[in-house]
Amino acid sequence: MTQDIRTLDAATLTHLQSWVGKTETLSDDITAAPVRALSATLDRDDVQSVPGTVLAPLWHWLYFLPQHRQSEIGPDGHARRGGFLPPVPLPRRMWAGGRLQWRPENPLVVGDAVKRVSRIASVTHKTGRSGNLLFVLVKHEVHNAQGLALTEEHDIVYRAAAQAGDPVPPPIAAETGAPWQREIVPDAVLLFRYSALTFNGHRIHYDRQYVTEVEGYPGLIVHGPLIATLLVDLVRRHAPGAFIKSFNFKAVRPTFDLHPFRLNGEPSGDGKTIRLWAQDHEGWLTMQGSTELA
Repeated sequence: MTQDIRTLDAATLTHLQSWVGKTETLSDDITAAPVRALSATLDRDDVQSVPGTVLAPLWHWLYFLPQHRQSEIGPDGHARRGGFLPPVPLPRRMWAGGRLQWRPENPLVVGDAVKRVSRIASVTHKTGRSGNLLFVLVKHEVHNAQGLALTEEHDIVYRAAAQAGDPVPPPIAAETGAPWQREIVPDAVLLFRYSALTFNGHRIHYDRQYVTEVEGYPGLIVHGPLIATLLVDLVRRHAPGAFIKSFNFKAVRPTFDLHPFRLNGEPSGDGKTIRLWAQDHEGWLTMQGSTELA
């Protein structure tokens, strides 16, 4: 079971940082069924996917899924620590953000046989207001038969369990009046469907008793990748046919299933870049990002 600690000694940090440079290579096939299922989950009316259909940005997260045996799953629903990712002894694990670039000349398409090469780029320790934070940066390269199609930097943050009296970071007010807006109701069905599609067993997204009593959150947590996918989907709805060649995003504040939240987008004057952000029902910023169109 993951140890609930609030400090990391020098020996532990040195051990965790020995994971830097570790690599992993996975192979998969871009099949149509997950594409159809995510389209339905995002409430899209897409044309039926067939071999050759271009994979939408971020939908590669439907592939290269973790397939750990049930006996290898830890108490939080994730695989037990160790293996490719370092065995960080801090119980809270969150997707903090990422930076992605697609190649317009070589998009991923349904029917592709693909390979993902991943590398631990850094393991960084910081001390925040509520204790220790450990950031793990993973760099991915996704290839198809034509070569490199996608590069991704994935930020993972680990933190100590919440304690009574911990300082709460002040929220940031989201901008208002975005020209592109969409309201999302993050009910338990939406969260379950996305967890199932990404084979994500993390209990904070579907187990209300666990997330409230063990991790101390007020409700189920909306997946960071789901919010990121919805932000990119906002661009696709307002700029259909455009090729998104880059997307950067950062999670700012957790979003819970207790209330609707809003997606916002604002294109630049030349229409080549779009600022994106999500806000909760109180108007606080929860995620920010930007896309660049080819």
